Amino acid sequence: MRLQLTIPQEKTIKKSIQITGSKSETNRSLLLQALFSNLKIENLSNSDDGEVMQQGLKKTSGEVDIHHAGTAMRFLTGYFASQAGKEVILTGSQRMQERPIKILVEALRELGAEIVYVKNEGYPPIKITGKKLTKNKVSLPANISSQYISSLLLIAPSLENGLELELVGKITSVPYIKMTLALLEQIGVNTSFEGNHIRVDPRVSVGDTTLVVESDWSSASYFYSIVALCNVGTEIQLSAYKSNSLQGDSVLAKIYTVFGVETSFSNNTITLTKVSDKIPSHVEYDLSNAPDTAQTIAVTCLGLGMGCHLTGLHTLPIKETDRLAALQTELNKLGAQVEIDSESLTLQPTENITSDVAIDTYNDHRMAMAFAPLALRTTLFVNDAGVVSKSYPDFWKDLTALGIGIQEV
Repeated sequence: MRLQLTIPQEKTIKKSIQITGSKSETNRSLLLQALFSNLKIENLSNSDDGEVMQQGLKKTSGEVDIHHAGTAMRFLTGYFASQAGKEVILTGSQRMQERPIKILVEALRELGAEIVYVKNEGYPPIKITGKKLTKNKVSLPANISSQYISSLLLIAPSLENGLELELVGKITSVPYIKMTLALLEQIGVNTSFEGNHIRVDPRVSVGDTTLVVESDWSSASYFYSIVALCNVGTEIQLSAYKSNSLQGDSVLAKIYTVFGVETSFSNNTITLTKVSDKIPSHVEYDLSNAPDTAQTIAVTCLGLGMGCHLTGLHTLPIKETDRLAALQTELNKLGAQVEIDSESLTLQPTENITSDVAIDTYNDHRMAMAFAPLALRTTLFVNDAGVVSKSYPDFWKDLTALGIGIQEV
């Protein structure tokens, strides 16, 4: 599906949008529910990632295909490795078979898991023969994707002796680790996180508990970008959000004040208000704790004629696509000057945005959604626009409700 996006007639928007549940919280909650069946979950994400996670957890044997869902790949690896009597081949799309899994596999093997590579060493697909894991100590590099770490933490309470996890080096994804531990605490599991050492105690059963999934802050980022590119006086209400969010991307509320956007909380709703057009010519952010916001922030800066230097992006090259390379390519199409290295992106300010550019999305939902707010500045096309279903199936419908012209071509 190829969409043409055109500038809305009205750039002072006042609308309310209901955002689907966070896929990060959804997939963590689903795995815990598989381990402790009396857990209930509300506001599940309607994303592709949430759906493949639910389907994968139902399997006991055969092939489990998670398509593009990286979170499901990491979480299900830990889950099936700890489930005695279950034997599966965990696989995914061609891109998923290029994304490394070795660090997690080695950690699980240290705990006694039986996992073998079906094709290429260090990459999916993998054959997992579930076993009762009794060892309880393992170490991981601290600067890896938090999904590896969370995969181990989520199964930890179901292990006979719990888990003691040592993170070696500087930890770079603390909010996502804390999200996982907070969910464990909510269901009554004792945990501790001191320095680089995490402990999760074993738990045979948990009481009747309902986990309410907060809406996705990563999805909210695109509305922050839209408000930043709109006129002063624009107000967009988003629900359902918590002021004490577990999600690292909630830092958006602070980041976007620089772009003239204020955030207010009331009754699980956030209101984003454009209060000022006074913006700096250049911003710098370390996004180690919120790397999924990098694409959105870079595009916002382009739309506002600002420059930016974004660091802490070392996990982006192993996402759905190499997001740093993809960002550079697509921003360059729009007339930007962009430099990247292995963990940072630098965008030079420009007043001129090339119109009628076709944005390629690289099987990456965030590429499609991050560039969409530029429709406030210029006409553009988005190729393979249906990729947004990975995390936010209603995205284009919600943008249409804001008055942005969207037409399939």
